[in-house]
Amino acid sequence: MAEQRSTTASADTAARIAAGYAAGGAAVELGAVVLDGTAFPADRVRIPLAMMNRHGLIAGATGTGKTKTLQGLAEQLSAAGIPVVVADIKGDLSGLAQAGAGNDKITARATDTGDDWTPTAYPVEFLALGGLGSGVPVRATITAFGPILLSKVLNLNSTQESSLNLIFHYADTAGLPLLDLKDLRSLIQFLTSADGKAELEAIGGLSKATAGVILRELITLDSNGGDVFFGEPEWEPADLLRTAPDGRGIISAIELNQVQDKPALFSTFLMWLLADLFHDLPEVGDIDKPKLVFFFDEAHLLFHDASKAFLDQVAQTVRLIRSKGVGIFFVTQVPADVPDDVLAQLGNRVQHALRAFTPDDADNLAKAVRTYPKTADYDLGELLTQLGTGEAVVTVLSERGAPTPVAWARMRAPRSLMAQIDPAAQTQAVSSSSLQPKYGTAVDRESAYEKLAARLAPAAPAGGDSAPQASTPAQPGPSSGAPRGESHQNEAGGVISEVLGSSAFKSFTRSAASALGREITRSLFGTARRRR
Repeated sequence: MAEQRSTTASADTAARIAAGYAAGGAAVELGAVVLDGTAFPADRVRIPLAMMNRHGLIAGATGTGKTKTLQGLAEQLSAAGIPVVVADIKGDLSGLAQAGAGNDKITARATDTGDDWTPTAYPVEFLALGGLGSGVPVRATITAFGPILLSKVLNLNSTQESSLNLIFHYADTAGLPLLDLKDLRSLIQFLTSADGKAELEAIGGLSKATAGVILRELITLDSNGGDVFFGEPEWEPADLLRTAPDGRGIISAIELNQVQDKPALFSTFLMWLLADLFHDLPEVGDIDKPKLVFFFDEAHLLFHDASKAFLDQVAQTVRLIRSKGVGIFFVTQVPADVPDDVLAQLGNRVQHALRAFTPDDADNLAKAVRTYPKTADYDLGELLTQLGTGEAVVTVLSERGAPTPVAWARMRAPRSLMAQIDPAAQTQAVSSSSLQPKYGTAVDRESAYEKLAARLAPAAPAGGDSAPQASTPAQPGPSSGAPRGESHQNEAGGVISEVLGSSAFKSFTRSAASALGREITRSLFGTARRRR
């Protein structure tokens, strides 16, 4: 730690550091400058709203205050009329919907940070991936999710990912909607059958061994409950961009506590939401405040065991989505959890305490120090291991776009409840949500299997009944609006090859390719860019 300074020298240094955080426009207040353990309430550390779409990193060991920092940022963004998306891993961010309760610790923190603390509740929309939880269900179709993201979920290698790309390409050009996992399984079975193999060979071929691996992984995902994430009604990005009647931004809290055992799935699903936003939002360039800020908690799960293609697409998304007015903050334990290509694009850094108990910890500490501008005001290697709970080392982008001086900051306390709200209150909020009628009930309209089976089912012979074919069960008719799963229960796998391999199918797909295939193009992550 730097040598102890006199009171006057400390005050002058704190004022100099705070001057680097001065903002002419609106800003998000982080806290107050700290020197030698003393906070200077008048010397504020803040992020200009105009720089919130330059992305950021909130890092630190467990229990150091990362979630409370995220909560405080979400509150201020909402108050500024900016919609927010937060990934709620443990459920405690539900407290954003309820005003906090004062106590001696909050009073002391408000004094230290010069904060006129007032208990405040914020507008929160509770969401749940696939409906696993009490929130409004968030789903995606397989077609929209795309092959790169699905490969990450299935843990496929690069060869298998390329093969999955071929399958999606075939479905797109043939106009075959893949809405759920069953649709994709059925299509793979057809394309690797004797009747369908020639169709796929025309666009590159697919080995039976690779198809078998993909099928096994799809079955595993399905048996582990992954089927509920895919289907309709599909989530629309515009529903993340809403404001409340009083003008405050709505905070979309995606509850993940019931899917913590599926880290690859929920982290990749969050990335799909970002890719979908990128597809739909127009270019806006530099603006006074972002259109949306997305907090990506447990970010290390997104990058773990990811393919190069996936990592490249994440880096491209982070780089390009800024011009759409969207800011992304990754929340994780150490900066090393984030790939360098992504880390280099995160202009705002809030580093809570790090631990150095092992050689790996020491390496991570050294790497964290190197990500900050040089400073003579603090010994960062020492400081980062001694920060108290709710304190952080900060550097952000100023309004000029230049890095601010490194500041030891004592962070402001959130104004909402710093705990999980009563489950009954959350359930009531979800049931009264305006989104519940839109997304609450899953539907299973006609998709790749049903449409083709219904169109190509043999007509009944004229003049009398005939014995039913044992190998071809009655085919379901249109089921738009029916509860998901009802139309799939009595299907026979053998009918896929029989129906889809027919000459009528080949004629239909050629027609579909010209009429419907142009409706789907693929962008970031191979996600589908659809007409909405």
